[in-house]
Amino acid sequence: MDFLRTPDSRFDGLEGYSYAPHYVDVAAPGCPALRMHYIDEGPRDGTPVVLLHGEPTWSYLYRSMIGPLVDAGHRVLAPDLIGFGRSDKPTRMQDYTYRRHVDWISSWITQLDLHDITAVVQDWGSLIGLRIAAEHPDRFAKLLVANGFLPIADRPTPPAFRIWRAFARYSPWLSSGRLVDAGTVHRLSPAVRAGYDAPFPDKRYQAGARAFPHLVPTSPDDPAVPANRAAWEVLGRWTKPVLCVFGTRDPILGKADRALIRHIPGAAGQPHARIRAGHFIQEDAGPELARRLLQF
Repeated sequence: MDFLRTPDSRFDGLEGYSYAPHYVDVAAPGCPALRMHYIDEGPRDGTPVVLLHGEPTWSYLYRSMIGPLVDAGHRVLAPDLIGFGRSDKPTRMQDYTYRRHVDWISSWITQLDLHDITAVVQDWGSLIGLRIAAEHPDRFAKLLVANGFLPIADRPTPPAFRIWRAFARYSPWLSSGRLVDAGTVHRLSPAVRAGYDAPFPDKRYQAGARAFPHLVPTSPDDPAVPANRAAWEVLGRWTKPVLCVFGTRDPILGKADRALIRHIPGAAGQPHARIRAGHFIQEDAGPELARRLLQF
């Protein structure tokens, strides 16, 4: 497996992002060890809050939430998925699988020996995080789902997602900054768009971003479906607190909270909300999302 490592200079002086980098080598069957980057702020004995991003973002997405959570006494951790941010980037789309992403984040959680986790999951962060929570429930205390879901191939795929899947594979242009800008209510400044583009100096670094849409299990014969359905069954018995805060302007996942709230016992009676935000709810309303998490 060939992989690239984004030069550190690409991350110098990013707007709103001055966190010290941390690294750990993560493992998945059939893969060499890869270096995963993560933010680790706040007291080491604080209750851990794990922030999982999706596509095509990285831990930069959570920059406006980290400070308020740290100020409240939490240990705040935000990893960059393999293929994103400051983490290593395998160069072939076929090097990325759903199972490997689950294994890589599971390896990170295990090596840091995290327990009593409050997880915030969005986009692919939810596909990975909800799977891991169901497979390792003893490590998790609370879940906040923000524009996310756990697909089990039991419903039609939204047209907007089919368009996105084709675009990600075939478009010669894949600017993360402009994609995030298109998925938010508020327009991003050039400096913020540059922050999202920083991990990808050129298209050789983008295999992970292009692969993700095609890894979403949308048909019953997808190899990820059995494990996802097993995780969905576990979530159907999950009594720990679960909160859904979704952006109303998300054309793909804006209403996916309904099924989660109906299915997960721990979601009953929680202060769920839909707020004025797009798919990248952390970019539109990061401080509000942090406030709702702290109240939760």
